[in-house]
Amino acid sequence: MKLYIAPRAPNPRRVQMFLIEKGIDPSAQGIELVHVDLNAQEHKSEAFRAKSPLARIPALEFGDGRVLTETRAICTWLEGAYPEPNLMGVDATERAFIEMADRRVEWYFMLPIGQCVRHTHPGLAPLEQPQFPEFGRSQGEKMRETAVWLDRELQRQPWIAGERFTIADITAFCALEFARLMRFQAGEQGLPALQAWRDRVAQRPSAKA
Repeated sequence: MKLYIAPRAPNPRRVQMFLIEKGIDPSAQGIELVHVDLNAQEHKSEAFRAKSPLARIPALEFGDGRVLTETRAICTWLEGAYPEPNLMGVDATERAFIEMADRRVEWYFMLPIGQCVRHTHPGLAPLEQPQFPEFGRSQGEKMRETAVWLDRELQRQPWIAGERFTIADITAFCALEFARLMRFQAGEQGLPALQAWRDRVAQRPSAKA
């Protein structure tokens, strides 16, 4: 098996953090990590598009040639193949609430951050042509609205989805770290609960890898 990743990109980082939190050693499990250079446009090459038609990273290639893309789908497979420790819910109810939290973070926090960075940061210009700075700035405002909501959530519960660390925390952490490229830091924005949560997650081995 091969797992295609890209250093510093938030979605591949989500999968890598998930692996570490699950205690999965890729090499021991026969999973080769393949680094794809986004700046060199390797993800848009004909060879890579044959594996991931939409040129998206990460991608998990199975031994039989099938390729699984989309971060959440890859993590779902890993959760099923390596059930413990559980990060996505132990029963139907918990799975649903964790998925709700994770999708809220993915769609209303991570996505606007990505759009803001891709359309306003000059270093991302090679990956986003044409850039629309005004659109990017509007997305930055939308993510700030979600950040305020997240801060309120974390004032009443220790983790994004409730009482324990889950995949939703991984998604939110990777998003918040990527937001540094738009010069966003929760503490400086008057969001102490979000900042305290971020600092706790940053101490985990998966965040340091």
